[in-house]
Amino acid sequence: MAKSLLKTSSLSGRTKLLHQTGLSLYSTSHGFYEEEVKKTLQQFPGGSIDLQKEDNGIGILTLNNPSKMNAFSGVMMLQLLEKVIELENWTEGKGLIVRGAKNTFSSGSDLNAVKSLGTPEDGMAVCMFMQNTLTRFMRLPLISVALVQGWALGGGAEFTTACDFRLMTPESKIRFVHKEMGIIPSWGGTTRLVEIIGSRQALKVLSGALKLDSKNALNIGMVEEVLQSSDETKSLEEAQEWLKQFIQGPPEVIRALKKSVCSGRELYLEEALQNERDLLGTVWGGPANLEAIAKKGKFNK
Repeated sequence: MAKSLLKTSSLSGRTKLLHQTGLSLYSTSHGFYEEEVKKTLQQFPGGSIDLQKEDNGIGILTLNNPSKMNAFSGVMMLQLLEKVIELENWTEGKGLIVRGAKNTFSSGSDLNAVKSLGTPEDGMAVCMFMQNTLTRFMRLPLISVALVQGWALGGGAEFTTACDFRLMTPESKIRFVHKEMGIIPSWGGTTRLVEIIGSRQALKVLSGALKLDSKNALNIGMVEEVLQSSDETKSLEEAQEWLKQFIQGPPEVIRALKKSVCSGRELYLEEALQNERDLLGTVWGGPANLEAIAKKGKFNK
């Protein structure tokens, strides 16, 4: 029955965007020429984006440019897109931790690239590229956590908002420094920050370029928890343990749950309900569902 309903579903354009992997916000109709932007970003080397996929379904994405506080070079922006595409196709994946190398998260964009991309057209092109990438990242069917160690500045702070959750070590800080650079957040950070902490708090954080230590970030709802350790290895282990409580179960169920939440956030009510129905059709009567029914219990008390 569910399969027949799936076949007759009428999906809106917005819903199709969530169903189809790899679709971007911007295209040539918006004046965005991705291949040209990629050629430009390729001119700014340095650092790397590293991805480790564990057998337990948790991926670890590391921003690796420690000599510049893990600032994003042009090449790193390109590699981030490549890793997002790889994660879109990781069917065994359930969770993802984003962290920075050498006990700091990220200081945002590499100033060498920023200085060379000085026109409004350059800025808007990079803006569209990173908004495309981080929106695809946000829609990954993985439960994601930003592990904030040290500083998350500028674009680094924006990246944390693309994750489902944020955890901070005791001495870490988040700061949206864009105002002091004479600009505004451009990787989607403002839009996502408003959703996370509300418009009034977001305006304070952005207009004041506030330094959010772990206590303040926790108080305003920016982060879920402050970890016990500031040690690079121990805090990663803590973050993994924290994430495990939300990814217990088969990948197809966890991934369907994440997709359903994304549709609830991004679609109108009727569209979100239809999408929830269609996602149910991918797991109802499946192996995990049948196994749970066979155990003769709905849940463990």
